[in-house]
Amino acid sequence: MAQRFLQLAEVSEILNISSAQAYALVRSGELPAIKIGGRGQWRVEATELESYIQRMYAETKSFVQAHPFGGAGEE
Repeated sequence: MAQRFLQLAEVSEILNISSAQAYALVRSGELPAIKIGGRGQWRVEATELESYIQRMYAETKSFVQAHPFGGAGEE
């Protein structure tokens, strides 16, 4: 059975970012997560991480289309 929730360390490993960057994504609300347990540890649902990744692909595609490589005015 696939793991439903991921720790921030696992999220940072999957995205190849630092733990601080993963924490910032969660705290900003950009990546939905929950706090659980007495120590308030963050957990990200695997489906939410996949949705985030898909959103980033869409945003990147829009950015690239709006800013074509080698466009006028670029150096």
